[in-house]
Amino acid sequence: MVALLARRGGALVEAAAQLTRALAQIATLPATAALRREEIKLQVALIAPLLHVKGYAAPETKAAAERARLLMEQAEALGQPPEDPLLLFLVLHGFWAANLVAFNGEVVRELATQFLALAEKQGTTAPLLIAHRIMGPSLLCTGDTREARAHLDQAIALYDPAEHRPLAMRFGEDQRVATLCWRSHALWLLGYPEDALADADHALRDAREIGHAATLMFALYFTSVTHIQCGNYAAALAQSDELVTLADEKGAEVWRVVGVLHKGCVLALTGVASDAVQQITSAFTALRQTGATFWRSLSLSYLAKAYAELGQFDDAWRCIGAAMMAVETTKERMWEAGVHRTAGEIVLLLPEPAAAKAEAYFERALAVSRQQQAKSWELRASMNLARLWCDQGKRTEARDLLAPIYGWFTEGFETPVLQEAKALLDQLA
Repeated sequence: MVALLARRGGALVEAAAQLTRALAQIATLPATAALRREEIKLQVALIAPLLHVKGYAAPETKAAAERARLLMEQAEALGQPPEDPLLLFLVLHGFWAANLVAFNGEVVRELATQFLALAEKQGTTAPLLIAHRIMGPSLLCTGDTREARAHLDQAIALYDPAEHRPLAMRFGEDQRVATLCWRSHALWLLGYPEDALADADHALRDAREIGHAATLMFALYFTSVTHIQCGNYAAALAQSDELVTLADEKGAEVWRVVGVLHKGCVLALTGVASDAVQQITSAFTALRQTGATFWRSLSLSYLAKAYAELGQFDDAWRCIGAAMMAVETTKERMWEAGVHRTAGEIVLLLPEPAAAKAEAYFERALAVSRQQQAKSWELRASMNLARLWCDQGKRTEARDLLAPIYGWFTEGFETPVLQEAKALLDQLA
C-alpha cells in the first residue's frame, strides 16, 4: 500500500524501493495460493516505476517484466491464474516498451499485433485502448504513417477519463496523453503541423491537470519533438529544461538524460554547434547504460549537422553512417528521410561540394517521404532539391517540383518551413 501511494504521489524511486522490499519479504514466507497472487501483483506493479527510474529498456526493468511473466506461468501451471485480467497486458506492455526504446522494429510490431489480438479476444475497453495506443507508434516508427494515425485515432475514441485515467499508475503514463503525443508526430509527418501542435498542447495541458509526474515527463519529452519539427525552438528548449528539472526532482535519470539530449538537438538546429556536440555526446554516453537506442537516427543526424558546422566532416560522416545503419538494422524508418536530407546538406558544406552526390541524397529523401506519405518530409526534401536546381539554373524544374507539394498543404502556413517554402516559390516565380 505504501508503494502504491508513493506511485500516486509521483515518488517513483520510493515506490520501486517499497515494492522491492515487499517482494523480498514474500520470498521468505511459505508459498500459498494467496501469497502467489500477491507476489504477482507486486511484481507487475514494479514494472511501472522502473520504466521511469531505470529506463524502459534497462536491465532492471526487463528483468522485472520477465520475472512477472515467469510467476504468472507458474501460477497458471498450478491452476491458479491471476484474478486481474489486466496483469497479462501489463507484462506484455513492459516487453513492448523495452523493445520500443531499445528499438527493434520487427519485434515491436509483432508484440503490438499480439497485444491487439489478445485485447480483441478479451473484448474489454481498457486492453483495446492500450492495444491501439501501442500499435500506433509501432507502425509510425517503422514507416506506416497513415495506418498509425488510424490506430491512434481509435485509441482516443476509446478513452474515457473516469475509467482509464487511473491506468496511468499501472502502465506508466496516462494513455490519452501518450496517444496525443504520438498522434502529434503522425499529424506532423502527414502534413498537418497546426493539428500536430494542437495535439501537443492538449497532451501537455492534460498531463499538468492529471498531476502524475511520469505522465508529465513523458509529455514534456514527446511534445518537445513536435515543437522542434515545427520550428518552435524556444518552446522545445523551455520544455527540455523543465523536463531536466522535474526528472532531477523525481530521480528519473533516463528522463533527465533525454532532456539534455533534446537541448543539444535544439542547439544543433540554432547554430550553437560546439555546445550541441557536448550535450548530445554526453547524453549518448548516459543512454547507453539504460539500453536506450530510441530515435537514435534523429539525434545522430542533428549531431552530424553540428559537427559539419564546426568543419569536423569526418565526425559528421561517421554520425550519418551510424544513423543510416540504425535505420536499416532496427527498421526505425520514421526519421529516414530526414537523415538523407541532412547527408545532402552536409555534402554541400564540404570544402569541395559535390552537387550530384547531394542531389542523390535529396532524391532518396524525397522517395522515402512519398513512400511513407510523409508530406512534411516531402516538402523539405523538395525545398532542398529546388534550391540546388535553382543554383544550377534549373529554375523551371525547381518550381515544378516545389509548387505541387506546397499547394497540397491546407494549414500550417505560419510555421517557419512553410514560410520558407513560400519565399522560395516567390523567388522562383
